[in-house]
Amino acid sequence: MALTMDILTHDDIETLCLGATLLGAGGGGDPYVAKLVVQQALETWGPVQVVDAGDLPPEALVLSTAVIGAPTVILEKLPAGTEYVGSVKALASYLGKEPAAIMSIEVGGLNTLLPIATAAEMGLPIVNADGMRRAFPQIEMTVLTLAGVPASPLSIADEKGNQCVFKTTDNHVAESLARAAVIRLGLANAISCYPLTAAQLDEHGIAGSLTYCSEVGGLLEAVKRAEEGSWERFLAASGSAEFFRGKVVDLDRRTTEGFARSTAILEDLNGSDSTMRIEVQNENLIAFLDGEAVITTPNLICLLDCETFEPITTEYLAYGNRVVVIGMPCAPEWHRPGMLELVGPPVFGYDVDFVELPGRAR
Repeated sequence: MALTMDILTHDDIETLCLGATLLGAGGGGDPYVAKLVVQQALETWGPVQVVDAGDLPPEALVLSTAVIGAPTVILEKLPAGTEYVGSVKALASYLGKEPAAIMSIEVGGLNTLLPIATAAEMGLPIVNADGMRRAFPQIEMTVLTLAGVPASPLSIADEKGNQCVFKTTDNHVAESLARAAVIRLGLANAISCYPLTAAQLDEHGIAGSLTYCSEVGGLLEAVKRAEEGSWERFLAASGSAEFFRGKVVDLDRRTTEGFARSTAILEDLNGSDSTMRIEVQNENLIAFLDGEAVITTPNLICLLDCETFEPITTEYLAYGNRVVVIGMPCAPEWHRPGMLELVGPPVFGYDVDFVELPGRAR
């Protein structure tokens, strides 16, 4: 069921979770545990109102919350459930102002869902907007940075009650300091960053992200039910293209410098000599087909199970998996001056030019 209401209930979460897993582009953390957390929160505290930033008073404070760390660690270290509200309250205390609403800084992966649970617990609405409409591994990688919006002051909270708040000179320094803190705090913590007024979010954010997430989740649900023509409808509506169907024959995975990194090699399921190599830093970043880059960040590289069409996150990808690889366009808001300097392939250490997808960005 695609999100069409202005209230989020328990019944909306399955579809939203499927869309969030897809938009995670392999990363953003496995939303399964977050799904359980938000379902429990909605049962305990009731439905959450969904609002547009423009519906709020212009000076209303909107705060985000998200998990920060390495997906491989987040997979094994379950949240205590207190750190997300803790991160919001710590930042609100520093700012001396109560938030009027909560937002997801990235609609992709589990960070789509945890802010909804936080909003339910705090009795606040959730804003139908974000800063990425996908997942990215670093704090500064948002369209908000492109617009010159500071990520700090920001707060970090862990499951034991440790909290810190700091202010930085730019968003790259914010990423460096936050990463150093979470390495010390166990690599799976809560963060609240990019404190915004509703007017700032309305001007610079990506509007409608939760609706979009629910829409692509609904389209993928139809594919999973094997409805006639559903795969073609999913590709057309999302502007995506299928690039490869292959089996994972090699997988090199490591956790370094606070990130989960891996390289996956896929062999063609049709028996040809073609291979695809996918490079990962928390999220799938670049797909090489027979040595040529064919999908590059910031467009999304999504791997789906060949039989179930369930999106596969990088931490669950395993030798022998048979997958469909699709390229999905990033949000149009990314196509602004400075995009490639912020989230293009060279930023992640690859001497590769950005490659546009065959379809148009939606």
